[in-house]
Amino acid sequence: MPTAPRRSDATRAAILEAARERFAADGYERATIRAIARDAGIDPSMVMRYFKNKEGLFAAASAFDLQLPELGALPSRDIGALLVTHFLDRWERDEVLTALLRVGVTNTAGAERMRTIFEEQLGPITAGVCPDPAEAPARAALVASQILGMALTRYVLRLPPAATMSRGEVVAWLGPTVQRYLTARTP
Repeated sequence: MPTAPRRSDATRAAILEAARERFAADGYERATIRAIARDAGIDPSMVMRYFKNKEGLFAAASAFDLQLPELGALPSRDIGALLVTHFLDRWERDEVLTALLRVGVTNTAGAERMRTIFEEQLGPITAGVCPDPAEAPARAALVASQILGMALTRYVLRLPPAATMSRGEVVAWLGPTVQRYLTARTP
């Protein structure tokens, strides 16, 4: 018989959910431990007990798995379109990544968190498909520039027509660029 979740697990989950929502709504600087605790329905001391400080809470609340697809069996010519499609799915399905982007453009800790996520998760995929693994960091940075730029204009700033393009149009425009960054010979 499965064990019931412990009360501390439920409290921690409630704090993290409230923190994600508060950081998304207010940004890192304006979000407060008191407001997050209020949103979670707990005493602020509990937030401090679990996460020590605002920085620790942000680090935990911003833990994010990009859930990048396995590319092994995929023809290399399809990787760019697949990654753009994947990122559109991630941005549209989970507000945490959008919240991280908002915080990342205004706060040093948020920017560092985004850098870490993309380096640790996109870097190995890039190294696995690019012609020269020594170029993987530069190529991953170029891919991230396209993905993050699209996300900023489409989901945060909501600039037309980027915000109103169909998914197919976004993939058609960005897929070949991401593909080139990943697999083309060095210019």
